[in-house]
Amino acid sequence: MITINKLLGTFFSLSVGFISFMFVSAKKRNVIHHEMNACPHDAATDKLSVFFISDIHRRKIDAKLIKKVQNEREIDIVIIGGDLAEKGVPLKRIEKNIRYLATLGPIFFVWGNNDREVEEDEIRKIITHNGGKILDNESATIPGHPRFCICGSDDPSSRKVDFGSTLQYIEDYEFVIVVTHTPSLFRIVEQYCKPLLMLAGHTHGGQIRIGKYGLQDKGEFRLEEGRAKLISNGYGTSTLPLRLGAAPESHVIQINYGESVVEVS
Repeated sequence: MITINKLLGTFFSLSVGFISFMFVSAKKRNVIHHEMNACPHDAATDKLSVFFISDIHRRKIDAKLIKKVQNEREIDIVIIGGDLAEKGVPLKRIEKNIRYLATLGPIFFVWGNNDREVEEDEIRKIITHNGGKILDNESATIPGHPRFCICGSDDPSSRKVDFGSTLQYIEDYEFVIVVTHTPSLFRIVEQYCKPLLMLAGHTHGGQIRIGKYGLQDKGEFRLEEGRAKLISNGYGTSTLPLRLGAAPESHVIQINYGESVVEVS
C-alpha cells in the first residue's frame, strides 16, 4: 500500500527534476541561423552577417558561445538588443561579456528597460572602450557595407524615444536595419519607413510556457515580401533562472544583396 510519505517523496523528486530541467534549459547556448535576400531580383554578390543577442541580464557570455558563433560564419557586426544587464549584475561581468562579444565584430547597442538599473555611465564606458557604438536615437553606417544603415532607438522606459532623430538619415541608404529593445515599437517605426530588417527582444518568449500558453508570445523570425522582423526569446532570464517552452537563443542573420544599380540620366 502506497503511503502518504511515499507519495510526497515521489512528488518532491518529480518537482526537483522538473525544476532542474528548466534550469539546465535556461543555460543552453542556442545559435539560430536565418538567411534573407535584400535584392531578390539581382545576383547576390555581397553578404552582411549579423550576430544579434538580447536580454543577457545576469548570464555570462563565454568562449563556448563565441566559438559556436564563429563556427556558423564570419560575423560583420554584433548587435546587442538591450538588457545587457540588470540591478545586481557586477560591472566586471558586464565588461567581460562585452569583451567576448567584441571578438566577433564591432558592437552596436541599444538600451533596454533594465540596463539603467546599473550605472549608465559605466556601461557607456565599457562599450565605447571596447570599440562599440551606443545608438541613442541615432543611426550609423555599417562598417564595410556603406549601403547599409543601422538605426537604434532608446527604450520607452527612458521616455526618450525619438524616431524622428533615429530615422532622419535613412534616405541616404539603400538598406535600413532598425533595432529596438521593445517590439511594440515596430508599429511606430513602420509609420516612418519599411526597414529591410527590424530586431527586438524584451519578451523572453514568455520564458516559461505551458504548451502554447505564455505571458508573452514566443519569439519568431518572420519574412514577408523581402523584409524581415525578428523578435528574440533572448539569451538570459529575469526573476527566475528557468525556462520552459521558450529556449534561450542568439541569432546569426545573413543578408545577401546584389550589386548597386546606378541610374544613368
